[in-house]
Amino acid sequence: MEHPEIDLHEYRYYLPDNKIPDRPLDKREKSKLLIYTNEIVSQDFFYNVKNYLPEKALLVFNDSKVIPARLFFKTTSGALVEILCLYLFNKEKTEMKVNNEVWKCIVGNLKRWKKGQILTTDLTKTVLSANLVEKNGEDNIINFSWTGEFTFLEVLELAGSIPLPPYMNRLADSEDSIRYQTVYARSPGSVAAPTAGLHFTEAILNEIKIKGIDISYITLHVGAGTFKPIKSNTISQHKMHEENFETDVHFLTKLLHNEYVIPVGTTSLRTLESLCILGDKVSKGDFSMIINQWDGFSEKKKPAKESISSLLLWMKQNEKKKITVKTSIMIIPGYQFRICKGLVTNFHQPESTLILLVAAFLGKNWKKVYDYALRNDFRFLSYGDSSILLP
Repeated sequence: MEHPEIDLHEYRYYLPDNKIPDRPLDKREKSKLLIYTNEIVSQDFFYNVKNYLPEKALLVFNDSKVIPARLFFKTTSGALVEILCLYLFNKEKTEMKVNNEVWKCIVGNLKRWKKGQILTTDLTKTVLSANLVEKNGEDNIINFSWTGEFTFLEVLELAGSIPLPPYMNRLADSEDSIRYQTVYARSPGSVAAPTAGLHFTEAILNEIKIKGIDISYITLHVGAGTFKPIKSNTISQHKMHEENFETDVHFLTKLLHNEYVIPVGTTSLRTLESLCILGDKVSKGDFSMIINQWDGFSEKKKPAKESISSLLLWMKQNEKKKITVKTSIMIIPGYQFRICKGLVTNFHQPESTLILLVAAFLGKNWKKVYDYALRNDFRFLSYGDSSILLP
């Protein structure tokens, strides 16, 4: 697929360690807010975010909930093995079984876990066992089984912990189970928080609604790939991670009737842009429900509403109220945005896919925004401060 080749070094900046907090502020809404509009940068506090949102806008939130996907086991020799559950593998087969699920996982200390050795942990209420089915670096297949009348999510609540980003260099505690979660999270499945939403409170959401701004939700389960660095020399060699999202007829209809759509977070933005591509695909007879890495750069783009209308028509004809889609869309400078007119987001790592997305959205002024944030003591990454970008 044709796409622009870029120099990754242009998206490098110096990020001091003291700009990356490993703990949240006492109050969500007291984070700083950078405002970028009409090429002017200013700042405020997040509790005033409603003042910068255009009237009659549609704010789109990702309501995915972080699951306690980090598990620890000990081998017979006493070695500690860490398992990060990424997503349910081969769902069609495993959902028919009781007390048994197969997951794709990242495993720490993998070399100490011999294939065929079943690891167990006694949780009083249940005994959880892990069997390494397929061993392949960061792409391991594990069969979990447990005792008692529990779902696997309930077992994770007993045995697991919230998987904090690796740059925090610490284990999650009881505070993180609340603060590394949005107040509107309701669909369990993420292993990383959609962090742009961490600043919102129920009070702020109510104030936004009172102002006449519409609010809607999508569900994209955030994977560990969101932290995956770009290690290749060129962007063409980087394989973008896949994530699943869900949407329905009600939400798509809302998109048709709103001119100013603002996603909260890069996951919401990627979902919205993926929906436009999906509409183009179904209109051409591609019903795979898969958005590939470079699909956003394929041929001339239709207007967003035309693409969404095509998707709605296809769903109506096929009597589908809801769809699940797999996306690995990559958004880099040169991408033509179809539907997103603004973006609420945190500050991202240098030379990452997320900084490339922001650069695609702002053009060369992304440097202006990040220079301002660094000079004015903004906090970066997951527990950092926020920005609202209105090019």
